[in-house]
Amino acid sequence: MTAPVPLARRATAEAVGTAALAAIVVGSGIQAVDLSPDTGVQLLANSLATALGLGVLIALLAPVSGAHLNPAVTLAAWWTGRRTGGGPELRVVAAYVPAQIVGAIGGTVLADAMFAEPLVKWSTHRHADGHQLLGEVVATAGLVLLALGLARTGRERLLPVAVASWIGAGCWFTASSGFVNPALTIGRSFTDTCTGIAPASVPPFVAAQLVGAVVGLTLAAALFGRTPAPARAGGRADPIAQEVSY
Repeated sequence: MTAPVPLARRATAEAVGTAALAAIVVGSGIQAVDLSPDTGVQLLANSLATALGLGVLIALLAPVSGAHLNPAVTLAAWWTGRRTGGGPELRVVAAYVPAQIVGAIGGTVLADAMFAEPLVKWSTHRHADGHQLLGEVVATAGLVLLALGLARTGRERLLPVAVASWIGAGCWFTASSGFVNPALTIGRSFTDTCTGIAPASVPPFVAAQLVGAVVGLTLAAALFGRTPAPARAGGRADPIAQEVSY
């Protein structure tokens, strides 16, 4: 049986991974705007870079921390593992979530630095209309449903590609461009570039994402049952605890 990774190292992996993801999202957005005046091309470049970068980060960090990189995913993993012990403990949640938020802020500042933007400039891009919040509920619900569904049907190896694909698609089919991540939402308020979000829009966006997580949990229970997949030899009872991402 593999020795557990120390919590400090897992939290560090979450901070570094979320920082890298934020830098990819914000940096590719800045680059896209610099290289093309066409908004469709800009979104294509940003969504492609995000999906590819996310897939790489999941593959790299999943063995260390599970590569959650998202407070909504961490909370969903904790909620589903409460009865079985297959999910992260509350102390892990308390370490992961602040690490993810700090990482997202740091990654945003890093992206601004790489493109000679002001390191910290509050975004002026408002994203709090009802249809945008609905998009966040749908995208986050789909993410949680996807992660739980694959894990509970024994297909967790598909998670890196599947999650990256869902996030890339969410950039296109939601009015909000699929933020889907409370930590990144907070981090992106620190940049006034095209991927930013105004600080006043952050609370309703985060609330919509958490509602989406609850919807995803409910749908997963309705479609796949409440009981996680049986524990594998040397493994955990529920693969979402270690292998869910974004």
